[in-house]
Amino acid sequence: MNILHPSHSETVLLNQHRYHLRHWGPDEAPLLVMLHGWMDSSSTFQFLVDALAGHWHVVAPDWRGFGDSAWNAGSYYFPDYLADLDALLQHLSPTQPVRLLGHSMGAMIAGIYAGVRPERIARLTLVEGFGLNATRPEEAPGRYARWLRERREAPGFNTLGSLSAVASKLQERNPRLNAAAAYWLAEALTRTDDAGQLVYRADPRHKMVNPVLYRLEEAKSCWRRIKAPVQWVMGGDQWDHPMAKGVLDTLPERRACFALLQECMIENAGHMVQWEQATALAQVLEAFMQAGATSAMTVNAGEQR
Repeated sequence: MNILHPSHSETVLLNQHRYHLRHWGPDEAPLLVMLHGWMDSSSTFQFLVDALAGHWHVVAPDWRGFGDSAWNAGSYYFPDYLADLDALLQHLSPTQPVRLLGHSMGAMIAGIYAGVRPERIARLTLVEGFGLNATRPEEAPGRYARWLRERREAPGFNTLGSLSAVASKLQERNPRLNAAAAYWLAEALTRTDDAGQLVYRADPRHKMVNPVLYRLEEAKSCWRRIKAPVQWVMGGDQWDHPMAKGVLDTLPERRACFALLQECMIENAGHMVQWEQATALAQVLEAFMQAGATSAMTVNAGEQR
């Protein structure tokens, strides 16, 4: 498989944490920041970058505890990612708002951040990341109890075996991923540990339960403060959606929180749209990011405020 666009790495200190950043394209090109999802890394966007028709300076971090960024000493908490993103944008573009794309977990971080710091975002694309299922207060005791157990005995990952086995698993989960692309991703998402075992480039403590409940009403309050045009991108395989377990039924109320919203469904794609349909995603992404007039956006009648 030919990778058309080479990348280079940068290591920076963000929010008192060592971060690995991946850069594609010249520094003088328009900046486009991409945020990966859970268990991925910055390399997850390689196929999307290769499919872009325009000239961009794409920057993608490895979130803390993923890829080549440093791990936490303990659990991982959502507000830390907001602080990391704030520090990243200050590093990359201290005076100008940025074009930002997030996938899955990265999209959830980006969506909250865009409401907390609306002046920092020029345009926002959320790919397969529109929030989690709403939780109930009664869930709190059990979540805290599980978190305490996992603090005493942190979870781990199973042995991966070979790169071919990892590639096969990726193809099982993403059936439109060809063999060459799956093997490339298997190499990018794993490493060999000190014992010579193949392991994920991720801290297994990410599997620990989050003791803090997800509060949908808080997320909606943040989304309502977003001033930038927003693009939702969904894979056409609804059965493969995180939304299929509760989020899909509440999409109308989530959608109504965004004042300037454009939606796009990409057919023949599951959750990993940037792997299975990189060209189609690149086309809708560039059309949105290059647009200058908000008149092209869909204005939600319920958000005339």
